[in-house]
Amino acid sequence: MFFHPMDFLILIAFGLSMWASFRVRGTFNRWSQVPVQSGMTGYEAARRMLDAEGLYDVPIEPVPGALTDHYDPISRTVRLSEPVYYESTISAVSVACHEVGHAIQHQVHYPMLVARHKMFPVVNFASGVAPLLLIAGLIFQQFDILLLLGIVFFSAAVLFQLVTLPVEFNASNRARELMIAGGFITNEEEQGVAKVLNAAALTYVAAALISLLELVKYVMIFNSRSND
Repeated sequence: MFFHPMDFLILIAFGLSMWASFRVRGTFNRWSQVPVQSGMTGYEAARRMLDAEGLYDVPIEPVPGALTDHYDPISRTVRLSEPVYYESTISAVSVACHEVGHAIQHQVHYPMLVARHKMFPVVNFASGVAPLLLIAGLIFQQFDILLLLGIVFFSAAVLFQLVTLPVEFNASNRARELMIAGGFITNEEEQGVAKVLNAAALTYVAAALISLLELVKYVMIFNSRSND
């Protein structure tokens, strides 16, 4: 009852996701061994970039863990994992400046980021309800409305992930341009920066692909029932 031809593609996408996860860690670790010629730590690079964009009031805080870096739009705070915060490597400045890219997006009201923030409360609720409705709809086939509602709520979560893609790519592009313009990295170091940021972006692409394929699967199941 639960096997569907789309499951094969979903498994491939899961494999891509696992590979992307290993790649981002491997790429980060590799370029964590390469010092940046400017000698700036992740914190220093982030602070300089924020100040250059007039974001003097945006604080930077260290947080425990690895790859826990993020920008908090509610408190308007850039939070960097301790390795990124304290180290002066290609990986550290790349990740730090990427998070600053989100802060800049917030400042200029980048449309896709604004849309993402507005969607978050709805998606947070939908993500919790959708799995329950989808499971109930698959088990109780006489209640197609449950499956349909599950698809609607799950669609909101998928849309959120799709909107996240341009947000992440745009933050990386902003970071790379400003890093070069500000002299944070040399032209030769840009290749390493690109590899670190592209590896991280691939994880978002894989996650969005999995969700999109799952959505297609549920829509196909619903349509097949409607045609019976």
